[in-house]
Amino acid sequence: VQLQASGGGLVQAGASLRLTCAASGRSFNNLHMAWFRQAPGKEREFVAAFRWNGNRSYHANSVKGRSTISRDNAKNTVVLQMNSLKPEDTGVYYCAVGERIIVSTIEIPRFYEYWGQGTQVTVSS
Repeated sequence: VQLQASGGGLVQAGASLRLTCAASGRSFNNLHMAWFRQAPGKEREFVAAFRWNGNRSYHANSVKGRSTISRDNAKNTVVLQMNSLKPEDTGVYYCAVGERIIVSTIEIPRFYEYWGQGTQVTVSS
């Protein structure tokens, strides 16, 4: 599995960003696709996730109402749309794939087997 994240950048508070994760290497049906982020000096934290062929998404409380996670089947990409960005959204954003994720583990990084290289998001106040 190869994951390539892109779309990060430097934006002002209140702006929006669209992060894209290009996924390849296998079928992703029934796998969970997720975004995590890591700020300097902090642990990696969950942002959003969904099962590739499911219809429900999961969002961290810190981004709920400001984020949307979706897929583009034709391009095999996962998109994280972040709106009303805040300085505390700053960090490196990683996409990840989990093969055996259940609801109780969906927010835990160590349960995801595959990771992209990350894309930096910086939100200035």
